[in-house]
Amino acid sequence: MSTSALPASVLPDTAPPVPRFGANYTPSQGWFHHWLDFDLDAVRADLDSIAGLGLDHIRVFPLWPLFQPNRTLIRPRAVEQLVQLADAAAERGLDVNVDGLQGHLSSFDFLPAWTRTWHRRNIFTDRDVVAAQAAYLRTLASALADRPNFIGMTLGNEINQFSGSPHPDPDAITAEQAGSWLRTLLAACEEGAPGKFHLHAEYDAAWYHDAHAFTPAQAARIGAATAVHSWVFNGTAQRHGRTGTATEHHAAYLIELSKAWALEPHRPVWLQEVGAPAPLIPAEHAAAFTEATVSNALDCEDVWGVTWWCSHDVSRSLADFPELEYGLGLLTNDRQVKPAGRTIARLVEERRERTHRPAPRTTALTVDAGGDDTAPNRSTCAPGGQFYEAFARLTADGARPTAVLASRADDAKHLAARSITEVLRPDQVK
Repeated sequence: MSTSALPASVLPDTAPPVPRFGANYTPSQGWFHHWLDFDLDAVRADLDSIAGLGLDHIRVFPLWPLFQPNRTLIRPRAVEQLVQLADAAAERGLDVNVDGLQGHLSSFDFLPAWTRTWHRRNIFTDRDVVAAQAAYLRTLASALADRPNFIGMTLGNEINQFSGSPHPDPDAITAEQAGSWLRTLLAACEEGAPGKFHLHAEYDAAWYHDAHAFTPAQAARIGAATAVHSWVFNGTAQRHGRTGTATEHHAAYLIELSKAWALEPHRPVWLQEVGAPAPLIPAEHAAAFTEATVSNALDCEDVWGVTWWCSHDVSRSLADFPELEYGLGLLTNDRQVKPAGRTIARLVEERRERTHRPAPRTTALTVDAGGDDTAPNRSTCAPGGQFYEAFARLTADGARPTAVLASRADDAKHLAARSITEVLRPDQVK
């Protein structure tokens, strides 16, 4: 399913005049294992604390093996609990986006037994597996389709990490197969909930790794919006420090980078995950990093929304998480607001009083990553790459750059549609 096949209702010409602000919901009790002992009262208390920050939406994560433990069994009770969560969110003024295929969360993989070991099948190409995934996503979307606070489906959380290295046991695919998988499953979401805001989301290998099967073109052209996930532990903070320009502008950089591959000049971009990871961003600096990151991201046009990772800290009673995962919440495990949470609440209040859009970015830096569709040389966009470092230098010098494919650098109509008046090559940036 190409974007042109989607209903007009899910393809706004521009992002909303006031960006959406939300959090990725991490339950304070039991983390995502809470689906095993679903406690609606505990969920309501969590949602009260999220709504108390002034946020307007959450992104929620059903665990795929718990919702579809057998290829032909989608548990009605689990689906019912997801709907209960969405209804509880609505009572608190929170809209809901649902990530269907979990997939991968905070270093842990959650794949159904019917795709692993004795039943090992490629989750992207096996016909039976893909049909079962489509049925699952269609079921979740259909269950929520009539809820006014249901935003739409995201196919899964960074499920592209299963397609290649550094995953220890990848399901290898080609870029063509990745595109087919995305279109098939987005079509299933649309069948379940017509006209909703359905999209997919990858971790930054799609933008930075030369041989990765999921490509920038797929991210920026398939689905209702482009989702970017900004994590500065990817080499950015290590190279530029916690207060470096590239670090504080990394989310804004990904937003602008994504526009190079978009076919629509004002395609919405959703900053769907961004957080302050320790120790690269120490706890005492998290609030300052949060303010800089969000403010810089909102200096970009076409931002649909910002969804912070995450709502609540992970309990120290749970073992084996990477250390950084325990302290990423806007709220503590007992629902107390942290400094980053207070910062987000203040920014939300300030931004909702302003309805003007950011000024266009009139200077563009050319991206030459090889073929536009496959980007075999996209490592130029990664930390340390020529394009990446040139973009950071321009930003540090006070410019507000955006990105344009080298193949479009002489396309006057395209440049005019994006208000670009100056085009530079990376080797021209000193």
